[in-house]
Amino acid sequence: MTCLELDERYSRQVLFPEIGREGQQKLATAHVAIVGCGATGSAMASLLARAGVGTVRIIDRDYVEASNLQRQSLFDESDAAESLPKAIAAARKIAAFNSRIVVEPQVADLVPENIEDLLQETQLILDGTDNFETRYLINDFAVKSSLPWIYVAAVGSYGATLNILPRQTACLACIFPDLPRGAFETCETAGILNSVANLVASIAAAEAMKLLVGAQNRLRRSLLSFDVWRNERAEVAPRRRPGCRVCDDEDFVHLASAGRPHITLCGRNSVQIHEQARAIDFPEISARLKPHGAVRHNDFVLKFWREPYEITLFQDGRAIIKGTSDTAVARSLYARYVGS
Repeated sequence: MTCLELDERYSRQVLFPEIGREGQQKLATAHVAIVGCGATGSAMASLLARAGVGTVRIIDRDYVEASNLQRQSLFDESDAAESLPKAIAAARKIAAFNSRIVVEPQVADLVPENIEDLLQETQLILDGTDNFETRYLINDFAVKSSLPWIYVAAVGSYGATLNILPRQTACLACIFPDLPRGAFETCETAGILNSVANLVASIAAAEAMKLLVGAQNRLRRSLLSFDVWRNERAEVAPRRRPGCRVCDDEDFVHLASAGRPHITLCGRNSVQIHEQARAIDFPEISARLKPHGAVRHNDFVLKFWREPYEITLFQDGRAIIKGTSDTAVARSLYARYVGS
């Protein structure tokens, strides 16, 4: 990018002395990954793309639905009508307002088998996920690879974020040695305000920019949380925990796991079916399914309706089956209509 283009597009950002021209050039060569492109992930992707981060890799397993539009700022009604994968829809929207950067959409679920391929060459990982299992996986990979990552969460009117700098700050396993037990509120069960998602995403994006321009002394070293409805705010500085499985023992159990062949998507009455990567011929399967229910497809997903179920099939053989939380039922439907 020429100096003139820098002056015009990013002039107000370059005027900010802690970024300046040198910082803007660093942003232009930066490479970040955003895992999950829902409420927080889409907002972070938009902010960092508008700020001129040179390469933004967006990893998301899901597709756009009408219920997303209340809070997921990169999508519109046409994306929901087409059931576009969120990563693809986000890349298209970003290209419309900043064609100067590179967006790398990855329609995939982050699992131990693909994490190295999906996160290679990145400088920073941003958490746009909705579950601790994936966050533990990111944490293992980040600590093992000495990659910084930013934890981000939002539900209801509550938001939280934490910068994790491997071997400098507490990691996720320092704070939560084991997967938190019991029932958790989710966006599907407790709802979510779009304002809290955008607020926590904005804070995380600011921290990301500090890190990318080299302003290490400005990085927040605390877990920040707030409730925008109750006007509550808290900030604690977690310390590295002696004997941490990840930081001290380098026992990366989530990276070493055999994978997750079947996952129930909490709160959505849905099951996600993972299959080993296999080529899917949408026209062939569409023709085969037509006698059994309504079916349509685009270049990215195929949707099949047979009451009371809805099957969304992706190009790599992965499927999301709505209408049940029973993995046995989901496996049976997958085998019957897709094959195994």
